[in-house]
Amino acid sequence: MKRTITYFVLTCLWLLLCLPGLPQTERKIDKVVIDPGHGGKDPGAVGKISYEKNIVLDIALRTGRLITDSYHGEVKVIYTRSTDEFIELYKRAQIANESGADLFISIHCNANPSSLPSGMETFVMGLHKSQDNLEVAKSENAAIFYEEDYKQQYEGFDPNSDEDYIILSLFQSSNLEQSIHLSSRVQDYFRESTGRKDRGVKQAGFWVLYKTTMPGILIEAGFLSNPEEEKYLNSEKGKNTIAESIFNAFSDYKSDFEKVNLSVEPLVKKELPVEVKKDERVVSFRVQFASYKKEKSPEFRKFKGIPDISVYEHDGHYKYTAGNEPTPEAANSLKAGLIDLGYRDAFVVAFVDDVRVEMGEALEILAMQNGKN
Repeated sequence: MKRTITYFVLTCLWLLLCLPGLPQTERKIDKVVIDPGHGGKDPGAVGKISYEKNIVLDIALRTGRLITDSYHGEVKVIYTRSTDEFIELYKRAQIANESGADLFISIHCNANPSSLPSGMETFVMGLHKSQDNLEVAKSENAAIFYEEDYKQQYEGFDPNSDEDYIILSLFQSSNLEQSIHLSSRVQDYFRESTGRKDRGVKQAGFWVLYKTTMPGILIEAGFLSNPEEEKYLNSEKGKNTIAESIFNAFSDYKSDFEKVNLSVEPLVKKELPVEVKKDERVVSFRVQFASYKKEKSPEFRKFKGIPDISVYEHDGHYKYTAGNEPTPEAANSLKAGLIDLGYRDAFVVAFVDDVRVEMGEALEILAMQNGKN
């Protein structure tokens, strides 16, 4: 019963977060928040010769300067911190949300009990697929332990509780596709420019990504526990190359986003007729639980026990969904059941007239239909 209430409360909170902002309705990317992890009394990962907090601040400032210098006032850069100071996790998300930013980029360094792991990886908000991903999220979320009132401030969230991360997965970002797009760009440039190991784009439950209402990513720029990589992260060449990679990824993302949005004729306010036809588009929410290169039958053995199976094609894959719910909370309840069946990567997707759309667009249509515009 307690767990059911928890799911319900958190789902309501998710809706409250998504409905007011409806992020990225603008046609241009003109404001980005750069978040250097840790700071002040929180050193982050500790290497043999350096602290994470200092390296990521340096990289963040270099990245910000590249954006500012290249876009000459067209893009505003906002830092969650620009000095060695401690900023609470909730305040970092608050800075991003209150600024009305179009993107959130959090920069970190990794660490491992072994000195062997190396390479760069980028995370988006979601359910971890491996214990390693979970451990990275636990490590970064542990920053809340430096706060005196963390139990009240973080709604009882425990960074060491595996179950709490499953609950966080209910809040799959409505900007997941944009976040993955940016993350993929970052990893492409990391791989091509730095020559370091590409550890890929991953999902995990990071509090700061869960609380931000725009596309957001968390970058792990390398392992301080690896002696060779720590030297690289402390070198001028290393920090410059990493900053340039992030900047180039940002530039590509901005260009891609604006090509799509600026190619659409801007909306022009017109006088409405006396009778305005109600928006009768059908909005529904489903749970995507599987993706295959080859199409599967609804009677496929792995689909046993899953209700209302549908399929749609995207990026050369057949993607399978369950349910056809009128509200996101109903779909989230179904998602919890699918996770219990073993589909740990399941997430809620939105459809309008049976066409897949961004969650924000579906929620906006739903709000207008309910008279909340």
